Amino acid sequence: MSARESAIGSPPQSDVSAGVGLAGLFGLLAWIVFCRNYAPIADMLGLPGPRGPLSGPYAALAAMLFSAGPMVAWSIFVDRVHRRASTGIDWDRKRPLAEVIDISVVKIAGLWATWALLAFAYCLARWYWQGQYLFAMEVLAFAAVPLVVLSVPYVLWLDRVMVEPRDHAWHFGAMLIGREPYDPEEVKKHWRAWIIKAFFGAFMISILPGGFAAVVETDLAAIAAEPVRLGMFLIGLLFVIDVQIGTVGYLVTMRPLDAHIRSGNPLLSGWLAALICYPPLVFAFMGTEGMFAYEINTPGWTYWFSDYPALLWIWSALLIVLTGIYAWATVAFGIRFSNLTYRGVLTNGPYRFTRHPAYLSKNLFWWCATLPFLVDSGSPVDMVRNTVFLGCVSAIYYWRARTEEAHLLAEDAKYREYHAWMERHGPLTAPLAALKRRIRPHGPVLQEHPAE
Repeated sequence: MSARESAIGSPPQSDVSAGVGLAGLFGLLAWIVFCRNYAPIADMLGLPGPRGPLSGPYAALAAMLFSAGPMVAWSIFVDRVHRRASTGIDWDRKRPLAEVIDISVVKIAGLWATWALLAFAYCLARWYWQGQYLFAMEVLAFAAVPLVVLSVPYVLWLDRVMVEPRDHAWHFGAMLIGREPYDPEEVKKHWRAWIIKAFFGAFMISILPGGFAAVVETDLAAIAAEPVRLGMFLIGLLFVIDVQIGTVGYLVTMRPLDAHIRSGNPLLSGWLAALICYPPLVFAFMGTEGMFAYEINTPGWTYWFSDYPALLWIWSALLIVLTGIYAWATVAFGIRFSNLTYRGVLTNGPYRFTRHPAYLSKNLFWWCATLPFLVDSGSPVDMVRNTVFLGCVSAIYYWRARTEEAHLLAEDAKYREYHAWMERHGPLTAPLAALKRRIRPHGPVLQEHPAE
């Protein structure tokens, strides 16, 4: 235990303030209210066009602006994150453009080549051209030209004030051009970051429209007295909050906001554990025909409690709370949310109680909503299989948590301090850690191998 820890009994200061996520949440909810009430607003203002809620995919996409804008404003004007040393920027030391132009050209070449290769990968991956991914491909294709054009003034501007402008992108560009020495490890870091952004960014954009439309179009008066429908609406709203804030996190990885990806997880086990949980691999492992399918003949909580109205209300509230914790864990990240990355250390919000509130609440939600040990087939084989396989899914998330910890422990002394503090003082983590120490006082050290 560090002297600081024993002296003040609190975790280290979070790199993300609570105000960032709350600002984004306020902006997002304001846009949702506007979209739900667009018809009377349009009538009042005499606007042309059809009347009805704004529930289309572009309204869902626009919602990101209303969540990202307030978060960016809070980060700059309140938290003043652009002045942090961790940005790698010294605003008071602006170099002449002529001094950095050669570096910038190499970096731009690296970025453009990266985007071209990722576009080629999208073309090869068949699942990106069907179903919900079609919307993501449309958005990314539309954004391609502005991204390429704006990258030039952005890089030229930023390189003039960066302490070390030869970053990961520069090393990849130098490798391609072949005129200057480059560091292969920096190239690997560059590609880890961009693969994460490309893979998860497309996925997050693809799931924006569905949930947003359901939230905007639901008639609240018609469901207010029904615990199941009201609960599903609120759960859906919380998932929309999670997806919207999370998507912003993947897209706004900008160094002046101190939101850049400092490193992608270098552990092969971390990538395997994460990618199993997302398309297309999730269908092979956790889908209805997957290896760990756990919803066979499980009608779920609404079926088993249908004859008990009071229990329906209680169970609905429980699931709303669990989903609320899950969404809170994402909102707490503000503009820094993303899988498999190190973008600073978060120690406030639900991370004050456990190191992995999202994984814990998500898995508890699945157990409580599915009730895998209750099947309408009456088959004990289904009961055992469902229960064991949902246990396997939870084990995968435990595996993800451990690999994420291994990554962050290797990267940042502040995370090591936070990890140690949680082991002794975390309301949920400390009792489990104490129990683990009693069961396995000399447990094995986590061994990991870098992903190549």
